[in-house]
Amino acid sequence: MLVTTTPTIEGHPIRQYYGIVFGETITGINFVKDFAAGLSNFFGGRSHTYEEELINARETAIQEMMNRAAQMGANAVVGVDVDYEMLGSDNGMMMVTVTGTAVLAD
Repeated sequence: MLVTTTPTIEGHPIRQYYGIVFGETITGINFVKDFAAGLSNFFGGRSHTYEEELINARETAIQEMMNRAAQMGANAVVGVDVDYEMLGSDNGMMMVTVTGTAVLAD
């Protein structure tokens, strides 16, 4: 399935719009990851533990959106937007939300 942030697909006219589709995932950031990220902050550099968590959460949300679009009969999702937010009283949860428009394109 083609997923794009653009509203159209060059060379593939959109024949039908099915509607908005969503993909969401919420993941907890645990003590071990927080500790490792803290070391990165202290010594400088990138936090690979948080980066991996972010990548996994984003891919899960996109896959969920694609599955929902396929259930509607779509073969593409256009106008995709990805949003990130920290949740919880201690910001211990990360939410990734992906939205787009499910379409049937040639």
